[in-house]
Amino acid sequence: MTKVHFVGAGPGDPELITFKGYKLLKSADVVIYAGSLVNPELLNYCKKECKIFNSASMNLTEIIDEMEHGVRENKEVIRLQTGDFSIYGSIREQIEELKKRKIEFTCTPGVSSFLGAASSLGVEYTVPEISQSVIITRMAGRTPVPDKESLRSFAQHQTSMVIFLSIQGIKQVVEELLAGGYQPTTPVAVIYKATWPEEKKIISTLEKIADQIEAEDITKTALIMVGEFLGNEFYYSKLYDASFKHEYRDVKRNE
Repeated sequence: MTKVHFVGAGPGDPELITFKGYKLLKSADVVIYAGSLVNPELLNYCKKECKIFNSASMNLTEIIDEMEHGVRENKEVIRLQTGDFSIYGSIREQIEELKKRKIEFTCTPGVSSFLGAASSLGVEYTVPEISQSVIITRMAGRTPVPDKESLRSFAQHQTSMVIFLSIQGIKQVVEELLAGGYQPTTPVAVIYKATWPEEKKIISTLEKIADQIEAEDITKTALIMVGEFLGNEFYYSKLYDASFKHEYRDVKRNE
């Protein structure tokens, strides 16, 4: 019996899937992909005879049934997830169901959209002396968020923040971040479909971003990036400082 292979599809650009993920996709007999969240161009890597299922219209039991049907027939089954499945990928519930049916699996990581978004902007979340931590979170919606993980509480840290699955509530997001301590002039970037051909980038401040998003009519598939890492203030790292000695480099002295 074969295994089910979970593969991170990457943020959108079909060339941003890992090489290992690409090879698995090319050899697949069955692919179950995550609907509108995965760029369908990735499916062009599949064999012509590969059976393809869009999980957007399937429930959990139906997904697992198709996986089981495939592996029982000794077929290569790929579960193609968005970005990297370790962030908002709903992978845990699928794995638990596979374990119940004694079906083995592998996991091949992908490039998360929050990394694709940073690359599109050419920014670093961890700017020396500005921010050395990144909070990845979301606003409560149909899926609740624990009270201790509210946007307001996280805002008190004043560190780099990436907010998933919340663009539809941008006004509430702004209210919570301001209430938590971010200043109205804090830099914000909203990236719609990072690395996709239709990508949009809106760079603004907390006090202005909601109106701009409303004008652009962006209501889904966008990340909200917040923090001074997006600002103009920065410091060079010590890593490449000529006066900073470490085990691979001695201090250069002026003769």
